[in-house]
Formats: sequence, structure tokens, C-alpha cells
Amino acid sequence: VQLVESGGDLVQTGESLRLSCKATGFKSDDHAIAWFRQAPGKKLEGLATITASDHLTYYTDLLRGRATISADNAKNTVYLQMNDLGPDDTALYYCAAHDRLRLPGVPKTWLDLAPFGTWGQGTQVTVSS
Repeated sequence: VQLVESGGDLVQTGESLRLSCKATGFKSDDHAIAWFRQAPGKKLEGLATITASDHLTYYTDLLRGRATISADNAKNTVYLQMNDLGPDDTALYYCAAHDRLRLPGVPKTWLDLAPFGTWGQGTQVTVSS
């Protein structure tokens, strides 16, 4: 399984970005993909997750109301649309994937504990003030 993120960029406060996560090699049709971010010197933060089979979504409060996670199963790609970005959103953004049936608990737990077995290399988002 391989994940490749793209779409990170340098933007100004208030602008929007759409990040993409291209997935290849999945053996399970029922997997979950999530977005995380990590700023220098800070801990990893869970942002949003979506399940491939039924597109169940969950967001943490970090981006709630400013972001939408979506999936295009035909393209094996998950997107994270982020709006009204601010300097606090500056970070390296990662997508991660795992067999949904092997994830513990509920989607909130997935984003809190990050128990995902496959991670991408990250895409940098920088928001200038």
C-alpha cells in the first residue's frame, strides 16, 4: 500500500487549498483514510477521516466548519478541502490509511490515537499572515 499526498502550497491568510491523497495497492475495499498534520515542535494532530465503503466522515474541532474531506473511489483519491486558512494551519499534512475493521473504537479514536499502518510522505502547507 502506498499513499502520495499533494496540493500543499504557500498561501495567504484567508485563502483555500485542496489536498489530495492518492492511494494504491489496497487489498481491502473497506479501509479508512485520515488526514493529520504536524507543525515544527508540535505533536501530531488528527483532522478528518473518511471510510472508503460508505464515505462516513468525522472531523476534529481543529478544522470543523472550515474543511471537507471527500473521496473519489474511481480515482482512489481522498481530498481535504480547507478554507479560510490562517498561520496556525501551517504544518506538514499527512494522509494515513488502515483496514477499517482493524481500527479500534470509533472515528474520533482513530484521529486521537492515529493507529494507521500506512502513511504518506506529507505535503507542506504554509500560510502567511
